[in-house]
Amino acid sequence: MDQTLREADTKMAKAVEHTRDEFAAIRTGRAPPAMFAQITAEYYGQQTPLNQLAGFQVPEPRTVIIQPYDVGAKAAIEKAIRESDLGVNPSDDGKVLRVTLPELTEERRKEYIKLAKSKAEEGRVAVRNQRRNAKQAMDRAEKDSEISKDENVGAEKRLDGLTKKYVETIDEMLKNKEAELLDI
Repeated sequence: MDQTLREADTKMAKAVEHTRDEFAAIRTGRAPPAMFAQITAEYYGQQTPLNQLAGFQVPEPRTVIIQPYDVGAKAAIEKAIRESDLGVNPSDDGKVLRVTLPELTEERRKEYIKLAKSKAEEGRVAVRNQRRNAKQAMDRAEKDSEISKDENVGAEKRLDGLTKKYVETIDEMLKNKEAELLDI
């Protein structure tokens, strides 16, 4: 039972971490370099994440400077950003790419909040799926007489506690992201 609970705990923590990464990619009033983390560019025939192809600097709240490690990758990086769903156009300043993010409108903020809520729900579903998998494993162990009913009930209570903790963490992250998006 302890191993099943440890596995569930680890997988739930990974689901929360994935949700945190998804939230980091959602743009707020400031320009976070993490918003480029999900974008890949073709580099020598391979799809490569931008953070492996370039360095990112944020000199101003709405400006990101992208310094390619290999100048030959600049065109691929520019194309990948242009084709992404970020809705920005990078400008070529010779050795670097400059991305200036437009001011967020009220409508766009609401869209981002909706997106954040859907990402949070995906995270909660992932946590609940891990709970279901662990519960099925515990029920099988009880059925196969590996554990008693009392042990199963106790383990289920601990599992419910874990599930509640991780779902509350996701809810707190969502609340913070919403506040960040509404902050002008």
